[in-house]
Amino acid sequence: MSNKHSFVTYLETLADDRAALAALRRGLGQPPGTVPDMHRYVIRRLPDYAYPGSWTEQVYYLIAAMYALHPKSATDGNLGTHFARTLDPNPDYNTAVERRFTALLTAHPEDLPFYLRQAISFLRSKDEVAVNWHQLMWDILKWDDPDRAPQVQKRWAAQFWRKGQAKPEEETAVAETN
Repeated sequence: MSNKHSFVTYLETLADDRAALAALRRGLGQPPGTVPDMHRYVIRRLPDYAYPGSWTEQVYYLIAAMYALHPKSATDGNLGTHFARTLDPNPDYNTAVERRFTALLTAHPEDLPFYLRQAISFLRSKDEVAVNWHQLMWDILKWDDPDRAPQVQKRWAAQFWRKGQAKPEEETAVAETN
């Protein structure tokens, strides 16, 4: 159900451009829009309504830096789906994944760059779980809206906890073997 976002489509054209990705990665850990090396890749793509310091401008810089960190794209799902793909039969491991995911879900917009960077780094470290960058762009653009952010958070949560549960057939097979 993911609609393509033109900025992400542009970023995908840079996936093999090592110099561009290096310039965009310099934005990691920095306030969005403060790293001059990123401007040539981001400013021309900003919509007219993205005034300096606006949430939209911050999201463009944030997504550009995150994409450069992990330019492996998925065509479906959201961050909940992607986190669910990292789950393991070890319940202690899953508790740690769940804690990390919940911290991301509850992140205030001002703290989102930190938690999102942690999330993308985590997905990259787990067999390079691909990210649906188009969906992530749309979702993060809504994160500062108190009416729309809870909808995004609920969709992510639904995908994480539904995908992370055993399917009924698996539960039946386990019950029959006991």
